Amino acid sequence: MCRASQRVLATCCCTPVAHVRHIGLKRAAMAPKDQKSFRSHGASTMVSRQVHAVTAMATGSDAGLKIDLRGKKAFIAGIADDQGFGWAIAKALAEAGAEISIGVWVPALKIFETSFRRGKFDESRKLSDGSMMDFTHIYPMDAVFDTVDDVPEDIATNKRYAGNEGWTVSEVADKVKADIGNVDIVVHSLANGPEVTKPLLETSRKGYLAAMSASSYSLVSMVQRFGPLMNPGGAVVSLTYLASERIIPGYGGGMSSAKAALESDTKVLAFEAGRKYGVRVNTISAGPLGSRAAKAIGFIDDMIAYSYENAPVQKELAAAEVGSVAAFLCSPLASAVTAHVMYVDNGLNAMGLAVDSKTLDRAE
Repeated sequence: MCRASQRVLATCCCTPVAHVRHIGLKRAAMAPKDQKSFRSHGASTMVSRQVHAVTAMATGSDAGLKIDLRGKKAFIAGIADDQGFGWAIAKALAEAGAEISIGVWVPALKIFETSFRRGKFDESRKLSDGSMMDFTHIYPMDAVFDTVDDVPEDIATNKRYAGNEGWTVSEVADKVKADIGNVDIVVHSLANGPEVTKPLLETSRKGYLAAMSASSYSLVSMVQRFGPLMNPGGAVVSLTYLASERIIPGYGGGMSSAKAALESDTKVLAFEAGRKYGVRVNTISAGPLGSRAAKAIGFIDDMIAYSYENAPVQKELAAAEVGSVAAFLCSPLASAVTAHVMYVDNGLNAMGLAVDSKTLDRAE
């Protein structure tokens, strides 16, 4: 769902409100149906161009500076289908030539592997050269638990975990070391808040700490265990969200706090892991995307519409755009970039005024 400061627009102080409405979205001049049609057409056109640009950069089909990750090995935690940012990052890394292994949440593993095997993801797996993205290894993983000793009895005996072994963070790191050796790229695409639909005032201690554990501390745990496996010059990338620093009503259950912690930890880990392992640590603050996981908050479609109406770049965000930025951050092109929160949200983070607000309407 990533995630450094939002600035109030200078025009708010020196530009008449009527002019702000004029240079805004011309909402009043469009019927709702026309707005939807324009949004859909504009988004699809912009997304198509972006996907082509990402492909060209990775494959060398166009002249210019290229992302080359051939010979690099990546581990991505948090892929459960072909819709979210984790999949898009995997595809971008694959386009650039990286070898990909993934960790899938244990209860979702069987469905994922079955869908993968039966070809349900084949269209999404297609790369620009006609080949299919593949995964060297697919591991069961639950990043809420660091070692097998941390797993409570009710989870260890849960039927959704039956038949799977070695899925804690330390065990997965050991498997990766044994199977593929050192890695160059680690991607944390994990978040979960069991009480995300509850306001913070109604969030229980258990729900709050669960959100922090799954969405924030899991990054710390992964860097602890995967850091020793990483080649110098490697990169760690995670995903955050604007709610870490701005109020997003409805994004509750402690998830905003978890994302704030993730961003703070990113900076500390960048220093510590940079000095200890010679790797970089960054996070991507992504805009809203209508993935299956995002629908859990219940109002993702409203957030997508809000972003479209108010962001400086007026289009819907494509997962591939986040993937391309992740590929850049994991490449030698970003060798001096670390401890950074990279906004990939069409510029929404910079806005200090909702230009589609009815309070800006003025009678003619």
